[in-house]
Amino acid sequence: MRTITSDRLLLRGWRDDDADFLLDLKSRWEVVRFLGAHPTTMGTREDALASIARRRAIDDPIHGIWAITTAGDGRLVGNLLLKPIPLSAGERSGGPHDVEIGWHLHPDAWGHGYATEAAEAVLDDAFSRGLAKVLAVTDPDNHASQAVCRRLGMTHLGRTTRYYDTPNELFEKLSG
Repeated sequence: MRTITSDRLLLRGWRDDDADFLLDLKSRWEVVRFLGAHPTTMGTREDALASIARRRAIDDPIHGIWAITTAGDGRLVGNLLLKPIPLSAGERSGGPHDVEIGWHLHPDAWGHGYATEAAEAVLDDAFSRGLAKVLAVTDPDNHASQAVCRRLGMTHLGRTTRYYDTPNELFEKLSG
């Protein structure tokens, strides 16, 4: 997994010693409440270790799931993903997989611009590697993530049920 940097952040692969942070992050309802049709909190350190193994299993020159850390002291602040987005049941692919970008930050890190900065760094990297388009989906009530999408220059395409078997607001950003 490649490392991606920005002015204040370093995005790196997840490590087993990140399990306590991931468990803390994903056990918080305020973090997971907008994730998917049936959001659930993480329950155990073993769940966190299994999730880290799945994150590390993405071996792709463009896609990945990164731990977001502060560049100065390496403090973990969240998660950034760039991966194929799952279609809702009954949706046909009809072509290459759509790729989504998403972020989940610890509440202690909210309000510092980390989500926007991390996503910008990953988008710049992905577009430089030839990715032509990236999508983001947000729960209709997740106004904070919608604001990040707008700050990233993403175009709001309206509401969709094409992904994750639930209604989402759909955003798109094209390379160039």
